[in-house]
Amino acid sequence: MHFRAEHTAARAPVPSKGTEDVLPARTFENLARRVTEHTGIRLPVSKKQMVEGRLRKHAHALGMALTGYCDWLLAGDAPEAEFQRVVDAITTNKTDFYREPDHFEHLAGYAVPQLLKHQRPLLKVWSAACSTGAEAYTIAMVLAERAGAHRFRFAILGTDICTTVLAQAERAIYDADVATAIPGPQHRYLLRSRKADDVRIVPELRRLVRFAHLNLMDGRYPVDRDVDVIFLRNVLIYFDKPTQTAVLRKLLRHLHPGGFLYLGHSESMIGTELGLKEVGPAVFRWK
Repeated sequence: MHFRAEHTAARAPVPSKGTEDVLPARTFENLARRVTEHTGIRLPVSKKQMVEGRLRKHAHALGMALTGYCDWLLAGDAPEAEFQRVVDAITTNKTDFYREPDHFEHLAGYAVPQLLKHQRPLLKVWSAACSTGAEAYTIAMVLAERAGAHRFRFAILGTDICTTVLAQAERAIYDADVATAIPGPQHRYLLRSRKADDVRIVPELRRLVRFAHLNLMDGRYPVDRDVDVIFLRNVLIYFDKPTQTAVLRKLLRHLHPGGFLYLGHSESMIGTELGLKEVGPAVFRWK
């Protein structure tokens, strides 16, 4: 099955020296500009303290002061993998199981029956900003429930720009408290540890979900072009208007005719402006 994207290993960085531990305004502006160019994520000056806090610990672990570390990055002397560590540190990875639950109700009650009318041999779902995997595994639970009655096959691809959260998604281990949002009947898809402090998604569900690194700012996405459902929720809000439009246009190249696109509820106007047919709150169907 080709429904995957490539993931390459990173090299370790080489330490350097610095003398300051608070970023000058110009240094932050330059770093923010590079982050935006690479990820599409905007870092206004109001985020400066947050960025400093998240990068300072890592810089110290390398034996560097914060300014020296950022100067090293911006000078182009650091390996590419080091900038990925910056991306991992500053990205927002808010996610939950069954977040915005009406979308999963729509998926099960409307989208899947519509898609099955076309006798697709394999339903393909792409969680395009999957974070720690909670969304992808929620989708897997929802589809597993429907597949039991309707006998269809499905595969899920989860992608994200942050390698740290992808590692957790692949482990599929979560705090037990996080799993409380999962409805009682779906708890059969969870394995509990002896101390009951955490849970893990069962192997038969994990086998149906793949994870891979992907940057939405890339010109092309190494993903199949006949995906039935794409989830991209609460990500576009971090992009400016031209980037929002460009990302959605690239995503739509991978959506099968008649497929469904799920955006965050605060992002529904973006889909409307692209001429997509809205078939539910922040849910669109591709022509």
